[in-house]
Amino acid sequence: MSGVKCTNRKYKLKISAALMAVMICMTGCGSTKYDMPYSPQNSVSSYQLLNVANQETIEPFAANLCVAAKDVSASGVSLSEVGAAGLFDTKNLETLYAKNVNNQMNPASLTKVMTALVALKYGKPDDVYVASENVKITESGAVLCGLKPGDKMTLDQALHILLMYSANDVAILIAEGVGGSVDQFVALMNQEAQEIGATNCQFKNPNGLTEEGHYVTAYDLYLIFQEALKYNLFNEIIQTNSYSTVYMDANGADKSLEIENTNQYLRGVYEMPDNVTVVGGKTGTTSAAGHCLILLSRSSSGTPYISVILKDDSREQLYEDMSTLLESTTK
Repeated sequence: MSGVKCTNRKYKLKISAALMAVMICMTGCGSTKYDMPYSPQNSVSSYQLLNVANQETIEPFAANLCVAAKDVSASGVSLSEVGAAGLFDTKNLETLYAKNVNNQMNPASLTKVMTALVALKYGKPDDVYVASENVKITESGAVLCGLKPGDKMTLDQALHILLMYSANDVAILIAEGVGGSVDQFVALMNQEAQEIGATNCQFKNPNGLTEEGHYVTAYDLYLIFQEALKYNLFNEIIQTNSYSTVYMDANGADKSLEIENTNQYLRGVYEMPDNVTVVGGKTGTTSAAGHCLILLSRSSSGTPYISVILKDDSREQLYEDMSTLLESTTK
């Protein structure tokens, strides 16, 4: 098994002597850490200056990330038909497999991981949102939960429906509720992606329906998914098999909804690989994106992995390929 140890995101850190002198002087103010957030436009960025026992240490942006600047092979893995794939050991910070992970591709509903991340950061689970006329999506094949203008539900309810059932109309509800408008919410999606170092993606909508200029890389999805996993509610939802809820229509009457998770591992349609537990994840499918899947899994020893496949040929092939990828962690 080949591995790439995490050392940097994309850029080598270059710090001038003058800047270093300024930053070291700042450490005399009593604080222990100075952040310089990631910025692709700034040649001196993406690190923290730590002051530990008066010893200044530079911590790179990618100190706690896996990186993959090139393809990485793994024993027994040959995903010749997929558009892109990656397997990341998030404990040991190693990229165990990478194929085209920096290629910009259509993510389909894996977009909704970014939608959830922004909603969790800027919204509150108990916030109540009202559906507008924009929830009327007419695109053929689009998954909908049946929202009508005037329907009301909490962000907690909406996130369950978004991540488990992949409803495109509820993505619009969330975007307008959290961002004020879809355009403002999408701007937040792109802003937050940049800030976590996902600089090779561009979002045009909150649901992943096919739109020109809407793309992401497998590596950026790893970054986005890992950031979303920092939220307990996101972790809870992606592990949930089925969900029942009651929300209100425009007149205050109850509307019941029962859904199942689209993750076929959780539903038992496909068996998890031996010695691997699939914790949860997100599915995505459109004619342009093909069949896509991102997962959090754990080995029998508890090691966590994030795996992602973009543009596979069919649902059956997607799960067969994902199992092959995850099985490589046990060899």
